[in-house]
Parts: sequence; C-alpha cells; structure tokens
Amino acid sequence: MGSLWSPGLNYINFELLILSWMDETKPDIQRQSPASSQIYKDIHSCQPTHIYTCVTFPQVGRLIIGHHGLMSTPAISCVIRKYKAIGGIILSASHNPGGPDGDFGIRFNTANGGPAKEDVTNKIFQISRTIEEFAICPGLRVDLTTLGKQTFDLENKFKPFTVEIVDSVESYANLLRNIFDFAALKELLSGENHIKIRLDAMHGVVGPYVKKILCEELGCPANSAINCVPLEDFGGHHPDPNLTYAADLVDSMKDGQYDFGAAFGGDGDRNMILGKHGFFVTPSDSVAVIADNIFCIPYFQHTGVRGFARSMPTSTALDRVAKATKIELYETPTGWKFFGNLMDAGRLSLCGEEHFGTGGDHIREKDGLWAVLAWLSILATRRQSVEDILRDHWRKYGRNYFTRYDYENVDVDAACEMMEDLEIMIADKSFVKQRFAVEDKIYQVEKADNFEYTDPVDSTISRNQGLRIIFSDGSRIIYRLSGTGSSGATVRIYIDSYEKELIFEDTQVAC
Repeated sequence: MGSLWSPGLNYINFELLILSWMDETKPDIQRQSPASSQIYKDIHSCQPTHIYTCVTFPQVGRLIIGHHGLMSTPAISCVIRKYKAIGGIILSASHNPGGPDGDFGIRFNTANGGPAKEDVTNKIFQISRTIEEFAICPGLRVDLTTLGKQTFDLENKFKPFTVEIVDSVESYANLLRNIFDFAALKELLSGENHIKIRLDAMHGVVGPYVKKILCEELGCPANSAINCVPLEDFGGHHPDPNLTYAADLVDSMKDGQYDFGAAFGGDGDRNMILGKHGFFVTPSDSVAVIADNIFCIPYFQHTGVRGFARSMPTSTALDRVAKATKIELYETPTGWKFFGNLMDAGRLSLCGEEHFGTGGDHIREKDGLWAVLAWLSILATRRQSVEDILRDHWRKYGRNYFTRYDYENVDVDAACEMMEDLEIMIADKSFVKQRFAVEDKIYQVEKADNFEYTDPVDSTISRNQGLRIIFSDGSRIIYRLSGTGSSGATVRIYIDSYEKELIFEDTQVAC
C-alpha cells in the first residue's frame, strides 16, 4: 500500500481514515472485541509531555497511550490483546534514521495485535479519496506523564471520552514472566556462575523495557545495557540491529569480556544475537536454533508446538529442523501479517525472517526482547556458549551460508525494468537444468519462479513476491524489490548456499 503514504496524508487525517473505516465496519469489529470500543496510540521517536490537539472520534470512546507517549511495537501488540482493543496506531521511523530530518511512518494494527492485512489497508486508501474535512479539538490538554484515566466532554457518541495513560513496560514484562523461567534466567545472569552480557538498545523505544526486565528484574548490572534512553533521532544513528549499524556493540564484544550480546531495533521488534568475541548469529540460524531447542522455553512445554514459519527470502535452515521434528513448516511472503493469520488459526508457534525478526505466538509482532530471552533460556539449559550451540547445530543439520546485498535509493523505473528482464530470463524453459560452476562445486537449477503464496487459512493469493532461483542441493538466489526504505527503490539480493560438510567456512567466501 505505497499509495497510502501520499503527500499531505499526515498522522491526524490518517487517524480519521482509520476511524472512518472502523465506523463502516463496526459490526465486524464488535464481534472481535465485544468488551468495549477502544483504540491504542503508540508514538515512537518522540517524547511529548502533552497533546494539545485531538481529532474528534465519533465512534471511539477510549484512547489508550503509553506512558510518555512511548510503546515498543511488541508492547503495543501485547496491550491491544490485553485490553481487547479494536486496533492501534503506531507512529514510527521503524528501523530507519529518525528525527525532524529523518524518516517517519504510520502503521495500523488490528484487533489481533498484528499489522493490518491488505483488505483493511485497501479500504483505508479508498476512504482517503473521499474525505473532504475533519474536526479537531484545539486546546485539548492530555497529560502523558501521569498514569491513569483522564476524561473529556467531546461531541461524539461516548460520554465522557476517556484517555488512559498506561505502563506498557509492566504489561509486557508480565507477559514475558508467563513465558520464560525468570528464576533460571536470573541465576544465569546474576547467580554464582553468571555470564556477562552486553545489550544495545540503540536509543530506540525498547530501552526502558531492557532496563526493567534484564537489569532490575533479572539482575544484570546496570552498565550491561547501553543506549537505553529513547531519543527522537536515535542519537543521530541508524537503529537497525546489524553488523554495520551496531558496530559499536560488535567492537565491544571482540576482546572476549562478554559471553552474549544483543542489539535491538528502533521499535524493539528486531534483534541481533552475538556470542563471545562478536560471534555473529544470522537471523536465519537464530530462528532455527530456537526451533531446535524450543522446549527450553516453559511456554512451549505447556502449549506444544503447532508449526514453524519463515519468510520466503529467509534461509531454509528452519526447514531442516521442521523436517527432523515432523512439525509443519510454512513459507510466506515478507511481512509479519502473514504469520499472524497462521497464528490466529492455531497453526503457528514460532516464526522468523532474515531481516533480524523473530517471534512467537504470544503476540502478533516480531519481538526482539522475546528472542533474547529465548536465547538466554537455551544458554541456561544447555550451559554452552553461543558459538558451541551453533557449531553443534551445523554438525547436526548442515549449514546454510546466508548473505544479503541491498542496493538502496535505486531509480524505481530502472529497478522494475531490471526485475522484468530477469523474470523473462528465468521463465524460459531452457533456464531450468542449467549448470553453473563455482570453483569445484556445480549448481544445477531445479526451479525458477516468481514466488506466489496462497494463504492456507483464507485462500487469499499474494503474487509477485520475489524471483527465486532454486538449485538441486537446496541452495537459492532470491531477487526482491523492497518498499521499506526511505526513498527510491531498494533491490535486495539474497544468497542461501547449503553445505553439509564444509560447515566452518567464512560466509562471504562460502556464498
């Protein structure tokens, strides 16, 4: 829905579009959320103390906002589900640079706590073409610094109109307490033989959650967590938790003083896992290792495991775990909404994507802090290092060497033309069975297509999700256009090379 972010569509009239859509679809929403008519608002990358202007919301009687206007993306999913809200509006730079001169986006999550599906965003876009005016309440003062309810007399259906400021950190922490063994984690992190960890919140919104859960509750020293004060411009940095943008964390790990490291994205949904000396765990390997050790997490001991899923560009490491454990594996397009649909249908327990996203069915968003606690649970159970756990995993399943190249700010027309030409080439019948030599290894094309996904729950079809070249040994090359950058087009090329024997090579050499 690139057209949704058209010039002039600011956050206030976007809220009006959402609420107009709610008005038109209200019978369906009431069936999903019978308790009350509520909506949540999450303001990322800014810390206002008051809201002075408010849109008149004819069909909404309760607005809930995070303390100081902040919630992580996982927390807003948690809070939507906890209070049975009809949806949530998220204002965020996501994993891009923020601030007055940085990026800014608006997302809408529905009653399940996850990203809106295309039928919802398409409806919002259609409404945006018909709205001619909206009403505001100038001078309305909402105190974001004080927890509790505030009431107002507005010209809408509900009397009074209620704004509630909530402690989303505590709500989210309580959710995690019911998933993980906090006693075992506290012993790992602050007991007699505790490990040393280093956590970088990258001045994103997750900082207060890290401090509360890892430091105050699980006993990590306060200096274990850095950059935990949320800043509107992320301190001038790019809050994408990878080897490039979290280089300070990587450098701090190299001398071996820390056993475990992690970085979090600006929204708190993405994560990067590091071992001693900066040993890097790819996101594809991360979700596969969690899957293989999933019963180290008490939550899954009680619920069982319904299914695994990965986005199409993510390496097939998870597939091998699914096959060995005889658990259903789903391959979806990129986008967490596809995972949410499977979870709502009771088909999915654990999922991940190569862009540093991992999560479970406790909420309907990727969850960086959940992924870190999952890894720490594995360490607490197995009493091995991160590197030793990965090496054991590769010995058992073989290794998927995975790398991704991003070509950003590309001319849109040129990028589309390139993708069209490439699709024509791989669609030719003669392309399949072609053989390519790389040093002493031969790769034979087994399949080439433009990935298409039919949702097993509602049978909706998502076409043109990326060009795939799949080789007979399971290795793959993927080409995909992405729309999550700040400007222009982004062409992503994914290389997934499977090895059964040579499992301890350098990734850039092996790929």
